[in-house]
Amino acid sequence: MLTSPHSKELPLPLDPGFLVRQQVLKTKKQTIWRRTAIALISIALLPLLAWVTAQLLVVHTPVSKADAIVVMSGSATFRERARHAAALYNEGRAPRIVLTNDHLKSSWSPEEQRNPFYYERSRDELRRAGVPDDKIAVIMVPITGTYDEAVLLKDYSEANQLSSLLVVTSAYHSRRAFWTFQRVFRGTGKSIGIDPAGPGLETPSAATWWLHRLGWQMVPSEYVKLFFYWLRY
Repeated sequence: MLTSPHSKELPLPLDPGFLVRQQVLKTKKQTIWRRTAIALISIALLPLLAWVTAQLLVVHTPVSKADAIVVMSGSATFRERARHAAALYNEGRAPRIVLTNDHLKSSWSPEEQRNPFYYERSRDELRRAGVPDDKIAVIMVPITGTYDEAVLLKDYSEANQLSSLLVVTSAYHSRRAFWTFQRVFRGTGKSIGIDPAGPGLETPSAATWWLHRLGWQMVPSEYVKLFFYWLRY
């Protein structure tokens, strides 16, 4: 059959299945781009979120002058705590330093041919930093946790007529420690300050803790312990 040169060809009808497949493909591409964008933003914000998470655990409420500096026990961070306490002592912030005893032994000492307790390691750090031996006191009663430690120090401060304490601990432990001391010392009239050792020596920094195994043991676990303390005490 001949067609007129002036006649127009009618367009072929579109396959409905083709339109559906095109729409599905477009939706998949949009989903991939959306998820990629979310992943990239999350990666970019992760260091900031990690820093905020760690910083919220840090409390710094020092007193200009105290009757004693208290170094809380902490086997993983005993050096940074002891050295910071020695620095505060050398600044004249308190006339003496008090150590507690978690009854844990450290690694083998070739010099002493034994495994010294961590309070002994802390005392050695204080001595090396210039703190006289007669200005270091050790409470030998073993402690099992932050709350026990605060109760023991309350009894010690009352027995030794100490009206103010400057507590030294690690940065990420400071919020729970300060909260606990406030609860235990409430109504005693004693002044409690806290001056945590800064991260760096043994504690990972606030920006990079999530890159270290020790950081995961310190930061997320502190939130769990805070919640437990809030429920129990």
